[in-house]
Amino acid sequence: MRTSEKVVVVMPAYNAGRTLRLTYEELPKDTVSLVILVDDGSTDGTLEVARQLGLEIFVHNRNYGYGANQKTCYAEALRAGADIVVMVHPDYQYDPRLVPQIIDPIVRGEADVVFGSRLKSGSALAQGMPWWKYFSNRFLTNLENRTFDLSLSEFHTGYRAFRRDVLETVNLALNSDSFIFDQQIVAQIVAAGYRIAEIAVPTRYFPEASSASFTASTVYGLRILSLLARFSLHRRGVRHSRAFDSLRGRYTRLQPAPTAPRRTADRRPVPALGR
Repeated sequence: MRTSEKVVVVMPAYNAGRTLRLTYEELPKDTVSLVILVDDGSTDGTLEVARQLGLEIFVHNRNYGYGANQKTCYAEALRAGADIVVMVHPDYQYDPRLVPQIIDPIVRGEADVVFGSRLKSGSALAQGMPWWKYFSNRFLTNLENRTFDLSLSEFHTGYRAFRRDVLETVNLALNSDSFIFDQQIVAQIVAAGYRIAEIAVPTRYFPEASSASFTASTVYGLRILSLLARFSLHRRGVRHSRAFDSLRGRYTRLQPAPTAPRRTADRRPVPALGR
């Protein structure tokens, strides 16, 4: 699929050295203009592989968390002039060949955000999703649909595409540096009135693919319930505030060539949506 839009793929990476090359090689190069990898303090060979592939690389000076990684991903994609930004996990759990399909509703002007849903086809369990993760996903998705007044099959996917305007409008810096970032940005998107579509994607579960533990997933679920309660209050006109740490100085830009000099890449602020 060829498009006049500049499509930038961002890869939030943490210890993805064993699967990064496979993920990158299956990206449709005729669709993707640039691939940006943000390394969140990996201790394996992620950076070495990324340099070999010639990716645009940004490195956090320590492990800040999945949400912090995404903040850097999106800030740098916008700075690179992206019209559409697609998040593809470098652990090969989501099929990178589906990038043309996930951006298609945006290219056709039918959506502003597109999710790749593992549950839309109804085969997630057969594809290896743990039963407790499947049923908790279904339960939370039902609550989120009711709270956000939507009818999506899954909110907890890591395969997402955004129109540039969306990422420029929402205030990413207000969100958590942890996994709950995924649902906070959804709440912001809904509050701003953007259109969300979804496509069915297969899921892969294998030892090298990252997967949250039962305990981490439980904490994540409880934080989602808290978020939904706050969103409901927000819609009723009750205001909430929270202090968030600045991201300035957390990461360093690396040129594709391993011997190229490093330079600091400071985050630019984006317009605030508010909560």
